[in-house]
Amino acid sequence: MNYTVFGKTGLQVSQVALGTGNFGTGWGYGADPDTAKAVFNTYAEAGGNFIDTADVYQFGQSEELLGTLLQGRREEFVLATKFTNGAAPNANRLVTGNSRKALVASVEASLKRLKTDRIDIYWAHHPDGVTPIEEIVRGFEDLARTGKILYAGLSNFAAWRLARAVTLAELTHAIPIAAAQFEHSLVHREPEADLFPATQALGLGAVTWSPLGGGMLTGKYRNGEKGRAEGFGGRVFRPENSEQRTQILNTVQDIAADLGCSASQVAIAWAGTHGAIPILGPRSLAQLIDNLGALEVELSTEQLQRLDAVSSLMPVTTPRLPVLWTKEPARVVA
Repeated sequence: MNYTVFGKTGLQVSQVALGTGNFGTGWGYGADPDTAKAVFNTYAEAGGNFIDTADVYQFGQSEELLGTLLQGRREEFVLATKFTNGAAPNANRLVTGNSRKALVASVEASLKRLKTDRIDIYWAHHPDGVTPIEEIVRGFEDLARTGKILYAGLSNFAAWRLARAVTLAELTHAIPIAAAQFEHSLVHREPEADLFPATQALGLGAVTWSPLGGGMLTGKYRNGEKGRAEGFGGRVFRPENSEQRTQILNTVQDIAADLGCSASQVAIAWAGTHGAIPILGPRSLAQLIDNLGALEVELSTEQLQRLDAVSSLMPVTTPRLPVLWTKEPARVVA
């Protein structure tokens, strides 16, 4: 496992993060406590140190499980969680959204579930369409002054919102916006047109979710499996519903056959060549072990070109930054 300095912070994080949206069964689909423990421990044993969760994941169960798993080794991990959606079905409107009230109520509840005194990276999960960015920035600053959060980040925010938030934090001498999180995969390359350039220009740590397109890029749905296609009501899933997506998956599988690895490992390895930290979101230990195998996959220039060409968003694309997944990655520490 390689490590990299995260954005303009002093954090040294592993090249892949562990997403824990599947920790728990509150959504009717996920991992029981024993499976979650096995996944967590295996990720840690592989050298992983970046954990990503949210209050809404499994309606609070994900944070609760992590709170138990982190006991006695809290300082070994960068712990990130999110607020906006609340931790209960039909959560009250006053504890959801991005308002200062929701922010304070959410962080207090997350701290209790996580059994910790502070959160390392606290994300606004997504814009609520109502709260001014000034209120979010000031809310983060208030929490940082009390020591309840160390770094602030924005998840699923447009590039222009990121730029405004970073600028406001700088002008008001508030806690900096340190990171951005967004979806990115071979079947969702739109962030390369704006979010990647924004994070690079602003010096933000970039974290990307769903590198497997909700599992589509594993090829398992061609074999009749249901998984994410139905497990979360079909949300956060990219179906194979176009000729281009069919060609993308065909190419991924062809390259996997050439390399003697799985299709998922090819897709994750590709995602790791863009200067971001991909989030792995396994539901089982077998899935995690397979995902971690991507760390050993080296895609050739020709293979990267094939994947880029078949998934291209014409005419706008941006070059990848080889940060973590090359033999001599930039800003990587042992």
